[in-house]
Amino acid sequence: MEDQIKVIIDCDPGIDDAAALAIALTNPKIDVQLITTVAGNVTVDKTTNNALKLVHFFDATVPVAIGAATPLLKPFEDAARIHGESGMPGYDFGDLYGTPIDKDAVTAMYDVLMASSEAITLIPTGAYTNIALLLRLHPEVTPKIKRIVAMGGSITRGNMTSTAEFNVFTDPHAAEIMYNAGIPVTMIGLDITLKALITPSTLAKLPELNEAGKMLRALITHYNDGGEEGVPMHDVNTIFYLLHPEAIETKPYWIDVVTEGPAIGTTVADIRGAYHGGKTNVEVAIDIDAAAFNEFMLLEVSEMDKF
Repeated sequence: MEDQIKVIIDCDPGIDDAAALAIALTNPKIDVQLITTVAGNVTVDKTTNNALKLVHFFDATVPVAIGAATPLLKPFEDAARIHGESGMPGYDFGDLYGTPIDKDAVTAMYDVLMASSEAITLIPTGAYTNIALLLRLHPEVTPKIKRIVAMGGSITRGNMTSTAEFNVFTDPHAAEIMYNAGIPVTMIGLDITLKALITPSTLAKLPELNEAGKMLRALITHYNDGGEEGVPMHDVNTIFYLLHPEAIETKPYWIDVVTEGPAIGTTVADIRGAYHGGKTNVEVAIDIDAAAFNEFMLLEVSEMDKF
């Protein structure tokens, strides 16, 4: 087998996080070293339980560490109206799914990164609070981070306000720290995730594949997002990009984050290259092969019966 991609997934499950974790935990090309949790879609105790449920469902041995319960500075606002009170309604995972490790998320990430003989990719699919704390408290880990593939942001439209995407809106100060840490960052934002909808046809096929497909369809049908054309699986796009970068077009921009006022959480691209003198700090995903994304989802789920 070719070399696996070593990753740490920092997440807030959440229905689309659940689908992303399901693929990451079962695809043989990905080596999930650690899962860390953060407050976002629901409170951090719930996101942690949801991550543990998925690890147990797939009989994985990946450690789960609990992370930040609140953003760095901004008051916390969840998305339970979108993901349900538990964050993952619609499927009974049972009550025996383990507990998080004794280390907090930042300490756990630090230990995994520093012990690794090779640089590791970080995949944050929730607010970036844990990532920002790691980078501020332990800047020496920077060479150990290969790149960051982050779900969040937008240069066209928002889903929390007219211009702000939820993950960045939740902790804009953390986003500002992460984007400017000198680490290669790819923004997998609404510019593509709202194009790559899981179609009704794809959704209908999932439960026919295996128990994992039944589980994912049950969760997705409780997802208060999308419409007749399909459902956005925002966080899955990070894994899709990791495995199939040829299906996603990116463009480098300098991204600034609005951290106060009515536009808080907005990611502003220096499209003209004037304000920052042509310098860039983020690779922004701007287009995606939506048909390939649906094919990817079906193929990945069909392989999950091996686990």
